[in-house]
Amino acid sequence: MAIDLLNHKLDRAFDHIDAGGAGVVAREDLLGLGARLLVGFGESPTSVTGSSLVDSFDGIWTALSEALGRDRDLGLTREDFRVGMTAAFVTGGGYDEVFRPAAVAVAELCDIDGDGHVSPKEFRTMLAAFGTAYDDVDEAFERLDRSGRGALTVEELVLAAREYYVSEDPNAAGNWLYGPL
Repeated sequence: MAIDLLNHKLDRAFDHIDAGGAGVVAREDLLGLGARLLVGFGESPTSVTGSSLVDSFDGIWTALSEALGRDRDLGLTREDFRVGMTAAFVTGGGYDEVFRPAAVAVAELCDIDGDGHVSPKEFRTMLAAFGTAYDDVDEAFERLDRSGRGALTVEELVLAAREYYVSEDPNAAGNWLYGPL
């Protein structure tokens, strides 16, 4: 994968977690992103959907810590995050086992009515939690809506996450998961 594209995408993911701009992220920051998602969708962290999201985000943090050989209570710098994400999920074998369940949990949370589709409104709520600029959401949705039917399937959203984190293609639709790169 082109390292500049990968680093750019991972830096953006780091910034989603580092909402306060401290330059270091900790487990609580990742769980804070999960909390923003749950609040946005009015979901309890103790519901089946909420618990799935919290557990999967915790799994991501554990995998990152293990990939770096670190205590899971220590914070990660931007560079640590890049190295850990690459080792755990991009070149390592943990994407399907650890990261994909988190992508599924987020996508299922977005599907409020359980119809298997994520509407533009539901997508907007998700991206608000990630801190995406309001003006970028519509174009991101259109780029991800490969069928042009005005809704994303849960699986399309999960595929977009895979493309965002592991695709080498600079033109992959999934690169628009959080708005323009």
